[in-house]
Amino acid sequence: MHVLIDLYLTFIKIGSMMFGGGYAMLPILQREVVENKKWATTEQLTDYYAVGQCTPGVIAVNTATFIGSQQAGIAGGIAATLGVVTIPTILILIIAAFLSGFMDSMAVAHAFNGVRACVTALILASVIKLFKGSVKDWPTRIIYIVVLALAAAGNFLAAPERLSHVWGIVTSPVFLVIISGLSGLLIKSMRRSKKGGAEE
Repeated sequence: MHVLIDLYLTFIKIGSMMFGGGYAMLPILQREVVENKKWATTEQLTDYYAVGQCTPGVIAVNTATFIGSQQAGIAGGIAATLGVVTIPTILILIIAAFLSGFMDSMAVAHAFNGVRACVTALILASVIKLFKGSVKDWPTRIIYIVVLALAAAGNFLAAPERLSHVWGIVTSPVFLVIISGLSGLLIKSMRRSKKGGAEE
């Protein structure tokens, strides 16, 4: 029960600071889950994010559910999920009640501009930290460059209409994560085979 309460309270804290969407959750998760609670390493957190990206639903909720499940099974997943959505749900209900006047306020618009700039900087700092921990050799650098190029192309380049469906699949996050995982397995298999041949 102590673990469940700890999960719920930790993810309430994370959810209350989750301005800017699921990706803005990453720096907060690193501080709370990796540095403070020691529930995961930076590499494991990256894996959780990859799983959350590949599964249906909001990435922030998926990641919270996965971390909670790793710590305390199904009950832990439920506790973490409830924690991360509690404050955002309450805030959304309050904002919805006063939406017409709230969104027309210039002060609110300027405040959100500042929040978005802050969130962008926090995400960039987390990306740099993840890059240092995950891109360690030439194979991972090549995977990183290829995935970055495809992801950027998917966001900024439009494919011809007859290729739009294929282009959408090739540049989708799910496809990129799966292909990267298979590439990692292939590289590891080739290294084992090469090492075995050298020993013989």
